[in-house]
Amino acid sequence: MDSSVLQDLEAKACKMRQDIVRMLGEAGSGHPGGSLSAADIVAVLFFNEMKTDPQKPDWPERDRFVLSKGHAAPVLYAALAEKGFFTVDELMTLRKTGSRLQGHPSMKHLPGVEMSTGSLGQGLSVANGMAIAGKLDKRDYRVYVVLGDGEIQEGQIWEAAMAAVHYKLDNLVAFLDHNGLQIDGPVSEVMSPEPVADKWRAFGWHVEEIDGHNMKEITDALALARTIKGKPVMVVANTVKGKGVSFMENQVGWHGSAPNAEQTGQALAELGGEADE
Repeated sequence: MDSSVLQDLEAKACKMRQDIVRMLGEAGSGHPGGSLSAADIVAVLFFNEMKTDPQKPDWPERDRFVLSKGHAAPVLYAALAEKGFFTVDELMTLRKTGSRLQGHPSMKHLPGVEMSTGSLGQGLSVANGMAIAGKLDKRDYRVYVVLGDGEIQEGQIWEAAMAAVHYKLDNLVAFLDHNGLQIDGPVSEVMSPEPVADKWRAFGWHVEEIDGHNMKEITDALALARTIKGKPVMVVANTVKGKGVSFMENQVGWHGSAPNAEQTGQALAELGGEADE
């Protein structure tokens, strides 16, 4: 892929990270760690991979995106705003009474949100249903879902993993945001799902393992996914919780804690943004 395209995607992801920090700082609550870790993946999906039309959010041929780990809603909101589904200014209403941008995404209130998520473990099942519907309707859209590595401790994930293979959902691509931390501590200590890649392979998925912050590896994995027939694709993306903000990186305490004004300013400075933008 052309280096200028990769640079543009890196710039989009950086802007999304700035938006995430700003909206969480304004809200005073929310989940920065897992939002920042998934920013590169979501940037590639929305600005390079998926067919979407902000002017026609219900376009039948659009690709579908499900943020299964719904607490990372800020990364989805940042992408939707940058894509033009609503104005960037609305991001500052995050978690406020009456806002369309609640702590977990709602498909009833916000264009571009395909599924209301937040109850962990359900997103892959929903994505399966969308992928099956696409095949039944003979449409060529694709379905993308982002899972958390703590989330895959849920049993429903593995039921959905079996179903996706049974129904040969080669129009489905899942990303595992493999940052190693969840609200209660390291995933390996709370309830280790390892060996993650081997388990998905054992369930019959095609599995790719990548650096989830490397734009070329993300785009290459998605290009490869389009060539896989007869089975779904799992991309195990190794990421850093809180990526891009030094004092948040790999710190479990930033799973669900918003930065104060001073921390917001510091984070934005590291990301090349300004607090008063």
